[in-house]
Amino acid sequence: MIVFRAPGEVPAQFGPSVVVIGKFDGVHSGHRAVIDRARVTAAEAGARVVAVTFDRNPLSLLRPELCPDPLSSVDQKLTQLADAGVDATLVLRFDESLASLEPRAFVEHLLVDALGVVTVMVGDDFRFGRGGAGTPALLEELGAEYGFAVDVVGDVQGGGRRVSSSWVRDLLSAGDVEGAARLLGRPHAVQGEVVHGLKRGRELGFPTANLEPDAEGFIPADGVYGGWLIDIGPSGGEVDAAAPVTRYPAAISVGTNPTFDDVERRQVEAYVLDETGLDLYGHRVQIQFTDRIRGMVAFEGIEKLIAQMTDDVARVRTALRA
Repeated sequence: MIVFRAPGEVPAQFGPSVVVIGKFDGVHSGHRAVIDRARVTAAEAGARVVAVTFDRNPLSLLRPELCPDPLSSVDQKLTQLADAGVDATLVLRFDESLASLEPRAFVEHLLVDALGVVTVMVGDDFRFGRGGAGTPALLEELGAEYGFAVDVVGDVQGGGRRVSSSWVRDLLSAGDVEGAARLLGRPHAVQGEVVHGLKRGRELGFPTANLEPDAEGFIPADGVYGGWLIDIGPSGGEVDAAAPVTRYPAAISVGTNPTFDDVERRQVEAYVLDETGLDLYGHRVQIQFTDRIRGMVAFEGIEKLIAQMTDDVARVRTALRA
């Protein structure tokens, strides 16, 4: 997938393109339904599918007190869009300049001039341009003027509720990683560099890979989970997309280690099953959450903690084999 970080990076005569616009936080099944529809339209028109998104949630500038934590980082989102079949993504820097752009200028400069749009697909709650003045109805008027079609796509429903990033976030906040995976169409994941921790897991017989505090992605509720650790490679090096990916089964802990009460920030750490001597320090890894095993509790004594961790690992094995 081609990635443009500004309209000026798009080559001349790049179009025709079928454009989907949105925050695409998490790229859940609702987003992918729109992208799938765009792929069909693009195939019929001999066009590319282009996602237009933002480098941050617009609320972080417009209403920061209402801005939720993102499900995915920009890099994660780009990978998810590529996996969904998008041909190119234009990542717009959402700043005062973009926020103040009039709807007509947004359409003319970004969609028509830069991307050569033939069809735009948006949700019925889509707003654009200064003060959110642009609506799907206005977009249709401008489309008639500039010569492109507008397809307003209805919500994807699940269990009588609109599939949304907010719903996914609610599920993860409750530790329901299985429910979140059903909406996402894949396990939820966080990623970051493996750093040195207190090495307490090693002392207890369960050495863990500790993610850096500022890991990318929404961290689920405190607890113990089953899932997978994927070794992306040494941090700072180029990622070879053609290189084989190593995936390890893992028991994952999220929280502040309440038994010891000496960890100030929530941390994500993964115990890789059946691997001894595995050195992941300095590597970037992705941790996928597939099953919730239990909540996080404090134990009275090391022996009870070790017994519980042994049981956790057994339950993770069973869950991952299911």
